[in-house]
Amino acid sequence: MLFFTQCFGAVLDLIHLRFQHYKAKRVFAAAGQLVCVVNPTHNLKYVSSCRAVTQSAPEQGGCHHAHPHHLHHQQAELRATQVTPCLCPLFSCQWEGHLEVVVPHLRQTHRVDILQGAEIVFLATDMHLPAPADWIIMHSCLGHHFLLVLRKQERHEGHPQFFATMMLIGTPTQADCFTYRLELSRNHRRLKWEATPRSVLECVDSVITDGDCLVLNTSLAQLFSDNGSLAIGIAITATEVCSSEAEM
Repeated sequence: MLFFTQCFGAVLDLIHLRFQHYKAKRVFAAAGQLVCVVNPTHNLKYVSSCRAVTQSAPEQGGCHHAHPHHLHHQQAELRATQVTPCLCPLFSCQWEGHLEVVVPHLRQTHRVDILQGAEIVFLATDMHLPAPADWIIMHSCLGHHFLLVLRKQERHEGHPQFFATMMLIGTPTQADCFTYRLELSRNHRRLKWEATPRSVLECVDSVITDGDCLVLNTSLAQLFSDNGSLAIGIAITATEVCSSEAEM
């Protein structure tokens, strides 16, 4: 009976995942958008990536939330030649490495998918799960890799919020060359967030603490979700200044 119960549960999970894929394709196929269904990483031992950076490079001051953004920028540039911690804090991963090996690590160790294209749709499932939970995907575009992180977290006990941000797997100077847009659309409602991505050297935790990202409370997330799944449209463009410099 125990074996049957486990197998039956696995089959139900597979059917649920296939159903989510079908729904996503049916909804977004008409727009010609590439869709990725992302399952959450839930309630594993949480380790702040900022603490990991501070331990690995104490002389640079780490990612201290009290510092202004430009100081984060300078410190991150100095760390560009040093190691960066794993970008999946909910995995409690102790890995550290240089920027050029971050993508292989995420792909091989954590099975993080990569989508390619100027515009994609990120479909996060099981939004009802309790915090903390992360939904992560990599986006390959314009010759660079970006990391989209959607996190469910309680800033105040009993009041979970959703935080979505796009980060460049590169230096802050490279990140300044791009603009990303996150868009939610459902039932004749539309919500957009547009900003310059931050570098992964500046820590996801810093971005969330600073509020420099798309922030949704539970009621707003439910307004845009469909049967427990939240679809986020993603678009990345290069800034005019960096485009002109590349042409020269």
